[in-house]
Amino acid sequence: MKFRIKRQDGIEDHITCQEFDKYDDAYDLLDEIYADICCSDADYDDRPYYEIKQEKA
Repeated sequence: MKFRIKRQDGIEDHITCQEFDKYDDAYDLLDEIYADICCSDADYDDRPYYEIKQEKA
């Protein structure tokens, strides 16, 4: 299985072009990106929303 990070708005960037062998590796990358913001004071309109998708074989 392979995993990719996709943007909700469909735009490709330096994060979405990567492919991961494990879900945890993709999760760890997103965790690094969003580690500096707290849910209570985050302005998510300034940052794209990413989700991890399993690639179809």
